[in-house]
Amino acid sequence: MESNKKRIAIIGTGISGLMACKYTLEKGFNPIVFEARSGIGGVWSQTIESTKLQTPKDFYQFSDFSWPREVKETYPDHTQVLEYLHAYALHFNILPRIKFNSKVTCIDYVTSSTADLHSWDLWGGSGEPFSPWGKWRLTVQNGQNPSASAPTDQVYQVDFVILCMGRYSDLPNIPDFPLNKGPEVFNGKVLHSMDYAAMDDDVAADLIKEKRVTVIGFQKSAVDIAAEVANKNGATHPCILLFKTAHWIVPEYLLPLVFQGLNRFTELMIHKPGEGFFIWFLTMLLSPLLWIFSMSIECYLKYMYPLKKYNMVPTHRFLKQISSCMFTVLPANFYDRIKDGSLFLKKSQSFSFCRNGLIVQGESKPLLSDIVILATGYKSEEKLKNMFSSTLFQKCIAESSAPFYRECIHPQIPQLAILGYADSPAILYSTEMRSKWLAHFLAGNFRLPTISKMEEDVMEWEKCKRRDEKESYRRSCVSTLLQIYCNDQLCKDMGCNSRRKNWFLAELFAAYGPKDYKDLS
Repeated sequence: MESNKKRIAIIGTGISGLMACKYTLEKGFNPIVFEARSGIGGVWSQTIESTKLQTPKDFYQFSDFSWPREVKETYPDHTQVLEYLHAYALHFNILPRIKFNSKVTCIDYVTSSTADLHSWDLWGGSGEPFSPWGKWRLTVQNGQNPSASAPTDQVYQVDFVILCMGRYSDLPNIPDFPLNKGPEVFNGKVLHSMDYAAMDDDVAADLIKEKRVTVIGFQKSAVDIAAEVANKNGATHPCILLFKTAHWIVPEYLLPLVFQGLNRFTELMIHKPGEGFFIWFLTMLLSPLLWIFSMSIECYLKYMYPLKKYNMVPTHRFLKQISSCMFTVLPANFYDRIKDGSLFLKKSQSFSFCRNGLIVQGESKPLLSDIVILATGYKSEEKLKNMFSSTLFQKCIAESSAPFYRECIHPQIPQLAILGYADSPAILYSTEMRSKWLAHFLAGNFRLPTISKMEEDVMEWEKCKRRDEKESYRRSCVSTLLQIYCNDQLCKDMGCNSRRKNWFLAELFAAYGPKDYKDLS
C-alpha cells in the first residue's frame, strides 16, 4: 500500500487530533488536519483562569515527549498544559499540517458500490482501512478571510476520516423549562460554562465583579467556576452553587494514591466481558478489597470535610463515581470559602427562573441572582451525530448505547475512527494508545474482524458494564477501571508484547502509565 497517496482527514486539534496527526505521519501518511479555531489545544485553549490538571502529570504526558524540567508542579495549570501541547506540535512538525479557521460542517460517505452497506460482512467491505468502493466528502467552512462577507465552503474528498472533536465543547446541554419559567423571563444574564470559559480572564472577572452569581451543577466545571467566583467576589457578593446530586470531591493529595491503584492486581477485582468461570470466581473473591478501598475513601472524606453539615454526602459509592467518569478534584480553599460566607451550597431537585432570580423547589422566596452560569455539561453524542449528513449513520450513533469497537471504531461506519470520545482518569494516556493502534491499522499491520464479531464484542462490553454500573452506565466510560486490560487488547492487535514491566511483582502491583508504552510505534 502506498500510504502517501491515501488521503486522511483529521478533524480537531485537541490532544487526540495532535496525536492522530503525529502517528499517521510516522506511518508515512500525509494527513490534513482541520481546526475550527485559530489555534490548537481544544478545551485547553478556552478555559477558566483557575483551571489546572486533575491528573498527576506523570499520567498526563506523551509517551515519547516528557514535560519540561522547569514544570515542577504535580498538577500544571492550563497555561503550562497549552505550552506543553504547543511544544509537542512543534517538535513533531504537526503545525504545517493544520488548516486553522476551517470548520468541518458535515461529512458524507460516497460509495460506488451498489450493495447495501449493511449487507457487508467486513468493515468497509474489506476489513481494511481503505475501501475501493467508498470515500468521505467533507464540507469545510473557511472563516480565515476577515474581508469576506460570509464564510466560504470548500469540499474535500478523502479516503479516511478521524474525528477528534472531544466530548466537552461546542454543543452545550441546556435544561428545558416550562413556558414562562425559563431564562427568557429573567432580567439578569444567563450563560453556559462553555461561554464563560471562552472569555478572556479580565472580561470574565469584569462580568462577575460585585454581582450575585449562581452556578448550576456539581461536576468539575461547576465546582471550579463557583470556587473562582467566590475567591474573586468574597463574602460581600457570595456565590451560590445550586446542585441536584452531590458527588465525591477528592483533594489533590489523594489522587496519586488513586492512580497508583491502576495496576493489574486491581483489575483482577473487576468483571470483564466474556470472562470464563475461573476469572469470574477470582473476581468474586477479590472484589471485596475494592469495596473496602471505596469505603475507606468515603469515610476519610466524610471525616475530613463537613459533607453532612452542607448536605453534600453522596448517595452513591465512590467507586461507582470513578467508573462513571465523574471525577472531581477539590479546588483550593473550597471549604474555607464556604466557612467565610463567600460560597453557599444549596441542594434542590428542580428550579425555574423568575424576573429577579431563581425559584428553587421547596423554598418560598426566590434566589436573587444577577448572573446564572449553567455548568450542565455537553451533548457530546448529539454533536457527534450531527457531523454526518447521512441519516443512516446518524442512527448508528444515536440509536445505540453500545461502546465503539476498541472504543474508536463503529462497526457500521466504514473508513472512519473516533478518538478522544472514550473517557478515562488519564485521557491523554488512553487516547494515545488508541492513536497508536489506529496508526498500525491504517498502515495495514492488521485487519479488523468481521462486522458481526465487532458487534458481538461491543455488546459483551455493554452487557458487562451495565451489570456493574446499572443506571450510571455510559458507553464512553466502559474501560475506566480496566485500562491495562484494554491496552492488552490493543497490544495484541498490533502484535506487541502487552507485558511492559521487567519482573513479576512490578507487572502485578506497579501502576501502568504512558512511559510503559513508549516503543509501540
